[in-house]
Amino acid sequence: MRPLILITNDDGLMAKGLQELIVTMRPLGDLVVVAPDGPRSGMSSAITVNVPTRLHKISEEDGLKRYRCSGTPVDCVKLALHILFPDKAPDLLVTGINHGTNSSISVVYSGTMGATIEGCINEVPSIGFSLCNHLPDADFSHVLPFVHRIAANVLEHGLSEGVCLNVNMPDAPPKGVRICRQANGRWTEEFVRHVDPHGLPYFWLTGIFSNKEPQAMDTDEWALDNDFIAIVPTKIDMTAHEAINALKIWEL
Repeated sequence: MRPLILITNDDGLMAKGLQELIVTMRPLGDLVVVAPDGPRSGMSSAITVNVPTRLHKISEEDGLKRYRCSGTPVDCVKLALHILFPDKAPDLLVTGINHGTNSSISVVYSGTMGATIEGCINEVPSIGFSLCNHLPDADFSHVLPFVHRIAANVLEHGLSEGVCLNVNMPDAPPKGVRICRQANGRWTEEFVRHVDPHGLPYFWLTGIFSNKEPQAMDTDEWALDNDFIAIVPTKIDMTAHEAINALKIWEL
């Protein structure tokens, strides 16, 4: 029996990265695509709680079903797992291919990785793929063989419980693949102030990424800067285990 593969993204159902991922995954199994009906970047692990969430099948052919969802990337995964896979979980969840990097601290904000982590929470081997190119017509051709190979390896070998993969790919032919740690960095947020026709202020979020360890060769940022694909094993357990004993001595 062919593996069952669930696919989603945060750039929306019509994004080129999603279409490329579908084509790349088709040889590996039967696909169910559940994607937002529009862009949902920066949603992290947000879920819809105050309005109904809608799910509509838009097409079906041999080995491929497509659905659009009115909610967030995590809503897409939750609905798929509970409505479309009620008896047997998928063998693999792949998200993306995101238009833009989700390396370093961006993993916290990413809707792509929010969906990946949701799959991991539900014990589905899960991979988030991102390309360092924000353009709608970005060229994915140079990384698709690696996407196929990484997904095939996860189907064959599985992943440790509570671990998913954050895969970021350079906007250039990759020199190879590096297994990395997340770089220590942060976004320096800036808000550009404007005034609307009614004289009321509004703000656009901008930002500059600051890498605190640019020379560290074991990080995802170094790998991408040097045209390697960066694979970061990412945990859902956010406990700082090394801090437990230090807190126990507090007079609480």
